[in-house]
Amino acid sequence: MIEFRGVALTYPGPPPVEALKPCELLVRRGEFVTIVGPSGSGKSTFLNVAGLLDSPTAGSYLLDGIDTGRLPDRARTALRGRRIGFVFQSFHLLPHRSALENVSLAMLYTSVPRARRLVRAREALEQVGLARRAGAVPGRLSGGERQRVAIARALVGRPSLLLCDEPTGNLDSENAASVLTLLDELHTAGMTVMVITHDAEVAARGLRTVTVRDGRLGERTPA
Repeated sequence: MIEFRGVALTYPGPPPVEALKPCELLVRRGEFVTIVGPSGSGKSTFLNVAGLLDSPTAGSYLLDGIDTGRLPDRARTALRGRRIGFVFQSFHLLPHRSALENVSLAMLYTSVPRARRLVRAREALEQVGLARRAGAVPGRLSGGERQRVAIARALVGRPSLLLCDEPTGNLDSENAASVLTLLDELHTAGMTVMVITHDAEVAARGLRTVTVRDGRLGERTPA
C-alpha cells in the first residue's frame, strides 16, 4: 500500500531544514497504523509526503505500487484524489450547506454527474451512521457528528487509504470514542487507516505505532 524507500524531505533555506530524514516504511493494505511524536518532530511533514501534498527531495515513495516520484503534477493530483481520503482536526465543513451537500461537494470537480454524486454522498453518510442527519447543517450537529460528516466526505471518493490528522483533537471524550469506534469499523471492513495523534489512548488503537522524532521514523508495538 505505502512504501518509503529512503524517503527524505528538506525544505530549502537559508538555512535548509531537513524535516524528514531518509527513512524506510512499509504499510500493507488493510493495516491500522498510528503515528506519534512531539510537536515539531516531523509528523506533519510525514503526513504531507504520505498524502502526496509534498514531494520528497530524496528517495522513492510507492503508493499501491505506483512510483509517485515519476508522475507529473497533474497525475499526482489525480492519484491523490482517487486513492487518498483526508480527515483533519478541524472539520472544514461549509456552515450553510447540509451534511449531504458538504459530502457531495468533495466530488464537484470529478466526472461524476450531480445526481450520482448525491447518491454516493448518501451512501457515505449511511456508512458513518449519519443518514438520518443528511439534511442538517453543521451548526445543528454535535462535534462528533461533524467529524463523521468529514469522514464521510473523505470516504465518498472510495479511497484505498484514509489519512487522519488528530481526528479527535477537537472532541470531548464521548464524541472522540464514537469517532474512534467508527475508524475501527472502517479498518475491520478492510480500509487502510493511518492516524496521526499525540494522544496515547488513540495511538493504542493502532495495530502498529510509528514514532517520529527529529525527523526520524521508528516503530513500537502498542501495549
